[in-house]
Amino acid sequence: MTRDRLTPLQDARCRLGQCRWRGLVWLTGAADTCRREALALWHAEVGSSPLWVSAEPVDGIEARRWLPTSKARTRLGGEQDLVVFDAVSATSGFDPEAFGALAGTLRSGGLMVLMTPPDWGARPDADYTRLAEHPWRAEQLSARYLARLARLLHADERVIHWIAGDTPPHLRLPETPPAEMSPTVADGDCLTRDQAEAVSRLTRLRRRRPLVLTADRGRGKTAALGIACVRLLAAGEAEILVTAPRSSSVAGLFERLATLCPEGQRHGNAFEAGEGRVAFLPPDALAHLSEQGEVGGPGRLLLVDEAAAIPAPLLGRWLEAFPRIAFATTVHGYEGSGRGFALRFRERLARQTPDWRAYHLTEPIRWAEGDPLEALTSSLLMLDAEPTACPDAGGEPTLRRLDRDVLARDEPRLRALFGLLIQAHYRTTPADLRRLLDGPGIVLIVLEAGPALQGVVVSGDEGGFEAGLAEQVARGKRRPRGHLLAQSLAAHAGEREVLTGRLRRVLRIAVPADRRRHGTGRQLIEAEVARARRDGIDLLGASFGAEAGLQAFWQASDFRAVRLGLTRETATVEYALMVARPTSPTGERLAERLQARFHRQLPGLLAFELAELEPAVVVALLAEVPAASLGDADRRDLDDVAFGHREPALVRPAIQALVRWRAVSLAARQDETLALLAAWAFQGRETSWLAARLGVSGKRGVQGRLREIVAGLLDGDHELSPVEAGR
Repeated sequence: MTRDRLTPLQDARCRLGQCRWRGLVWLTGAADTCRREALALWHAEVGSSPLWVSAEPVDGIEARRWLPTSKARTRLGGEQDLVVFDAVSATSGFDPEAFGALAGTLRSGGLMVLMTPPDWGARPDADYTRLAEHPWRAEQLSARYLARLARLLHADERVIHWIAGDTPPHLRLPETPPAEMSPTVADGDCLTRDQAEAVSRLTRLRRRRPLVLTADRGRGKTAALGIACVRLLAAGEAEILVTAPRSSSVAGLFERLATLCPEGQRHGNAFEAGEGRVAFLPPDALAHLSEQGEVGGPGRLLLVDEAAAIPAPLLGRWLEAFPRIAFATTVHGYEGSGRGFALRFRERLARQTPDWRAYHLTEPIRWAEGDPLEALTSSLLMLDAEPTACPDAGGEPTLRRLDRDVLARDEPRLRALFGLLIQAHYRTTPADLRRLLDGPGIVLIVLEAGPALQGVVVSGDEGGFEAGLAEQVARGKRRPRGHLLAQSLAAHAGEREVLTGRLRRVLRIAVPADRRRHGTGRQLIEAEVARARRDGIDLLGASFGAEAGLQAFWQASDFRAVRLGLTRETATVEYALMVARPTSPTGERLAERLQARFHRQLPGLLAFELAELEPAVVVALLAEVPAASLGDADRRDLDDVAFGHREPALVRPAIQALVRWRAVSLAARQDETLALLAAWAFQGRETSWLAARLGVSGKRGVQGRLREIVAGLLDGDHELSPVEAGR
C-alpha cells in the first residue's frame, strides 16, 4: 500500500486532534486483507503510541505493543494514539468489555481501528465460545448482538468505514465546533477545574461527612484520588486506605503518587513516603480487617474507587467503620453502573450520615466534549442506557414473553430494558447485553402496563445431562460450561439428580425504583413458577450474594436455601447463596433432600467456615426450619442464664434452641439483638466484635447484655436496640 492511500486517515487524525476528539475506523474485509491494511497504518504512524489487541500475537508487532484481549483491564492507566482491535481473525472476536476499557485509553487525535468481517453479524465470532453453554457450540448460537453493532456502525456518519483494499473515506465531522478548552486551572497538578475541585474536597474530608464523587470515564476521577493522597501525605496523614473491586481500577491513583511524590517508594500494593503510606486492600481483606477491628476507628480515612461495583450493604459497614470516607464511581462504565449505585446508596447515606456531600466531574481530560468515539462507544455498548419513566397507565398489567429477534432491532425498547437491568443490579456489564440477546436458552418475560415497562425477569434452563456425564461432574472429573446451579449442587451437595433433572435459574429480576414494594417482583416470580410447571421443570432456583434484604424477598416467594458458598467473593465480599423452589413432584423430593442436607450441615459451617457470615442472614437461614418449642430443661437453663446463675457458654445448646424458636417470628427476625445472640451462639463471635455492637466493654459487659437479651426473648420483649436492651 502506498502512503498516499492513507492520507484520509492521517488527515482525520489531524482534524480530530484540532478538536481534541478521537475517531473510530471500521475496517471490514477478509482477515488477511484487514490485517495487512492495519499493519500499513501501524507502520505509517511513526512516533505514536500504538496497541494491537487480538487473541494471538501478530507478526510485525513488537511484544510490548501487543495485548491479548483478555488482558484489556491491565492497560486502564495507559494512553494510546492508535488501538487496532481484532474482531476478524478466526481466533479473535469482539469482547465488549475489552473494547470499552481500551476505548477510554485513547487520547485526543487517536484512532480506534475495529477490524471485522464484511458480513459482521451473520454468524457468531470466536468470543462467543464463552457464551456456548453445554451442549451448545459457539457456531450454533445466534449473532443478534453483532448484527446490532453492524447496523449502528453503518448508520452513524461519524464512523470511518474503510473497506479493506479500498482507499479509506474522509472523516465527516459535524459543523458545530467543539467546546473550547477549559480555562487555565489554578491547581498545577490538575488538568480541569472539575478535577481541582474534587481534589480540594477530598483533602477537606470531615468526620461523618462522606463525599460521593461521580463521573463518566475519562474525567480524571481516579487521578484526583491520587493527587489528593499526595496532598494528604504532605499534610501529615499517617495512613490512607484505598479499596476497589480490583487493583487495576486504581492504577491511575498510584501513577499520580509516583509522579508527584518521586521520593516515595512503592512496595506491592502500598506506597510509602516519609512517615505516611497509602495502601490498597481488596474488598474482602478490608471487610475482614474491619470486622476484626484492625482497621477503621477514630480519625481513619478510606477512599473507595468504583464503588458502584461493590454491594451497598458492604459500603454501609465501611461507612460506620471509617469516620472519614469518600466513594468514587463511574456513572456510565464498562464494569458497573453508578446510577444504580446512587439509587441504592443514597437512602443509606441519608440514614447513616445525613450530612454527606456529592460532586460530579463533567469535563473530559483526554478528549473534549462532543468526542465521537465516546458517543459511539456509549451507543454500541449501551453504557448510557436508562429505564424509561413508568407512569401509572391504569388497567391491569400484562405479562409477555419477548421475541429476541424483534427486541434486537427495537433500539428504544432494548435500551429501556437494559437500562432497567443496569439500575437494578450493581454488576451489569456490556457483556450482559450480548448474553441477553444471544445466550442459549435465555427467556425474557416482561410486565407491561400499556407502553410502560414495569418489570422484567430473565431466566435460563439448566440440567438435562445424561447419567454418565452427570456422574463425572459430581465426582469433579468434568466441568461443562454453564449450568451454575445444577453443577454446584451436584458437586457440593452430592445430588446427581440435579444434573439429570430439569432446572431453571432466574438470572435477573428487575423492577423500576418507583414500582418496588408493590408486589411486582413477586408477581413476576409467580409467573415464572407457573411457566416452569407447564414446561415440566423440576426446580426453579436463583443464586445471589447472601444479604438479608434479598434473602427476605426470595423467602417470601417460598424459595428455600439449598447451598451457601464457603468463601466470600473478593470484590463483593458476599457469600453466594443458592435458593430453590420445587415445581414438580420430582422437584419436591429433590428440594426436600437438598434442604435437609443443607440444614444438617449449617450449624457446623456457622461455627467454622461461615463464622463471618452476616448475623441477620444467619437468623433468616435458621428460620427456614420449623423449631420445636422450648422444653422444660431448656427453659430452666435459660432462666439460670437470665438471672446470672450460670455462664452463657455452659448452656449454649439451650440458647441456640431459643434463637431457632424466636427466628420463626418475622418480627423477631428483624430485631438486631436476636441476630447478635445468634452470632454469639452459633458463630462464636469474639468478645471485642460483640462489645462494639452491644455498646459495652469487656467480657463481663458482653455477658451482662447477653443475659438481658435472653431474658427479653423469653418474655417476648425482643424489640429493644442492642444498647437499650441493657438499660
